[in-house]
Amino acid sequence: MTFRAPGSFPPVILDDIRGARKMLAGVARVTAMEGSRHLSGLVGAPVHFKCENLQRTGSFKLRGAYVRISGLSPVERAAGVVAASAGNHAQGVALASSLLGVRSTVFMPVGAPLPKVAATREYGAEVRLHGHVVDETLAAAEDYAQRTGAVFIHPFDHPDIIAGQGTVGLEILEQCPEVRTIVVGVGGGGLAAGIAVAVKAVRPDVRIVGVQAAGAACYPPSLEAGRPVSLRSTQTMADGIRVGRPGDVPFGIVEELVDEVRTVTEDELSSALLLCLERAKLVVEPAGASPVAALLSDPKGFRGPVVALLSGGNVDPLLMQRILRHGMAAAGRYLSLRLRLTDRPGALATLLAALSLADANVLDVSHVRTDPRLGLTEAEVELHLETKGPEHCEEVAATLRGAGYLVMG
Repeated sequence: MTFRAPGSFPPVILDDIRGARKMLAGVARVTAMEGSRHLSGLVGAPVHFKCENLQRTGSFKLRGAYVRISGLSPVERAAGVVAASAGNHAQGVALASSLLGVRSTVFMPVGAPLPKVAATREYGAEVRLHGHVVDETLAAAEDYAQRTGAVFIHPFDHPDIIAGQGTVGLEILEQCPEVRTIVVGVGGGGLAAGIAVAVKAVRPDVRIVGVQAAGAACYPPSLEAGRPVSLRSTQTMADGIRVGRPGDVPFGIVEELVDEVRTVTEDELSSALLLCLERAKLVVEPAGASPVAALLSDPKGFRGPVVALLSGGNVDPLLMQRILRHGMAAAGRYLSLRLRLTDRPGALATLLAALSLADANVLDVSHVRTDPRLGLTEAEVELHLETKGPEHCEEVAATLRGAGYLVMG
């Protein structure tokens, strides 16, 4: 089965992906497939996680990078390689290059998370920080390639990259032969394209569903237009799929073989990441949690058994902290409110006693006494509380109102 990609690149076929798998033997791990009892109950059919967050370098990116660099000629290898990435592709290129004895230079944005920068260096790449957005970083890497002769390793727009990522699809078919739907996050489209080629060639009945963050969804308008369309701006916490334009090569494959592309909100991504951590005990980055977010947003919209691909687990601890708090708020597990009380000794203790009766855990308390809107004897208190869900949030607010407090939300 052959699917011809646009441009001068050769087609990506099943044999390419099988060859990539042989190439990756002993390099990339065959990652685990874990069942999710919670999601299975919601969907009404078995749901499994394909755990590429446990892959070497923390994501699937090593697969495509290794296959791409392996295919370089001796002359090209001698010139070295260059890449641009905020994290996952950077680490994949760095490790693949080290394993193959090729010099690598990786451009990363100035604001890239320090753990990702440190990991890329530890894998052997020379890291250069340039630009504040990925587009600026990408331009710097391409300029470096033109000036030095280094080979630019694109994160998704090349057949070898797609073939490498497609090996995930072969593993899914072997680990879950009864699968009927595969849900995968989509940025530029290399992973979804590779999986689609591998799976549809063997099991054309399997439904492939792509998922994009609503704030960086370049595929829906592109598919409608019949060609890659650039977004004017992108905004999402899921930096692994924050891409403003589909790749030319993967777009043709996604258009033909991926059955549907859905979008998810930031709240849904936060809730999905929280679920992976709490219920599956898996650390997953927002992009990797996007298939879980799609399942949570429409659990009855997927034919099972379902495999949700957790594509990566490289999340900055500071971002994780913010996301978890956001996810708890979205799930009704975190409540922020303001109220007024009389500024006298013991008033705060009385308030905390009322919260104790409501079984709310106080995370933080702050006071305002100098606001001109307040009366002479009033103080405003801002509370951050851990709760048990939306109903409990309403119960806490009702308890405080019943105790005579003016709750302002």
